[in-house]
Amino acid sequence: MPAATRGFDGGKKVNGRKRHIVVDTLGLLLAVMVTAASVTDRDAGRTLLARLHERHWRVTRVWADGGYTGRLIDAARDVLRIALTVVRRSDDTSGFTVLPKRWLVERTLAWLMRSRRLARDYEMRTDTSESVIRWSLSMVMSRRLARRAR
Repeated sequence: MPAATRGFDGGKKVNGRKRHIVVDTLGLLLAVMVTAASVTDRDAGRTLLARLHERHWRVTRVWADGGYTGRLIDAARDVLRIALTVVRRSDDTSGFTVLPKRWLVERTLAWLMRSRRLARDYEMRTDTSESVIRWSLSMVMSRRLARRAR
């Protein structure tokens, strides 16, 4: 297994890979990126926002969680003309709390976990893993469209 595609994130206690996604307000996938867990969210976010801007240049506002802070906010504003708003948790809460806008991504990640192929990390390469994520969400979207057509 290639060592460059796996890692360990000490903050989140995650071993392996991390999935970074951008979704619209319906939870439909706009951009995806799979990295080693050792890659910081800020570094991955810079590449992910560039991918988003290439395909969906009209997107001007993105909400993100606390890992996507720092110089990424300035780079998104100055280079890509995207207003990156970080939705933070309050310090006095403990456990799971639903945060505005972030639940959209969490809901989409839950839809991904319904796919057997994505429940475990079987893929050897990150680009293959990204393709499986796109395939899985295209199945979700096509089922939603077929259900409405009836």
